[in-house]
Amino acid sequence: MRNRDGVLRILLADDHSIVRQGLKLLIESQHDMGVVGETGDGSDVVRLAHVLKPDIVIMDLSMPRTNGLVATRMLKRAQPDAVVLVLTRHDDHKYLEELLRAGASGYVLKQSPPVELLKAIRAVAAGGVYLDPAVTAHVADGLLASAPAPTPSPLAGISDRESEVLRLIAIGHSNKDVATKLNISVKTVEVHKANAMRKLGLTGRVDIIRYGVLQGWLYDT
Repeated sequence: MRNRDGVLRILLADDHSIVRQGLKLLIESQHDMGVVGETGDGSDVVRLAHVLKPDIVIMDLSMPRTNGLVATRMLKRAQPDAVVLVLTRHDDHKYLEELLRAGASGYVLKQSPPVELLKAIRAVAAGGVYLDPAVTAHVADGLLASAPAPTPSPLAGISDRESEVLRLIAIGHSNKDVATKLNISVKTVEVHKANAMRKLGLTGRVDIIRYGVLQGWLYDT
């Protein structure tokens, strides 16, 4: 997900101009990233994303008129392939789960070091899901308690390879990354992922992340 010149095009959505300026300075200090637009209004995100065609939208959660959760839903409905990375001060598991369900690819706290945001940008750009380690530490219990954990059939244990594929996906790696790490094809990754999800009763990304938390996988990211 890069331009011909290899630079990630990023749209900033945050209602504080000083925050946007700081983010812009941080992002444009990187050779492989650039800011193509910004807004302080969640209701303007869909229009700007349509016009500017950014690779990633960095979305604040608290914005006037239209908050980040609603803006994410609107954007993903209008542009299903849009990649949303949430940057917020909120570490409540309810926000996290709702945003993941809305289609956000990452969740980073404003309280975290700047390097965390850069790691998240590169992870979601590669097709992965990225959760700030501080978020995982703070909200794991709530995320698990928010819905019953999937209960696999006792006769349907997953293989070591299926488990490894699922672990890498849960911590934010794309199918392509997993294929490279395990020296297998992307198609094989997809087959292992589908088999593991079927055996474990997982139906989507939130279930994979919840299962990853249950297994302790995300504590080490």
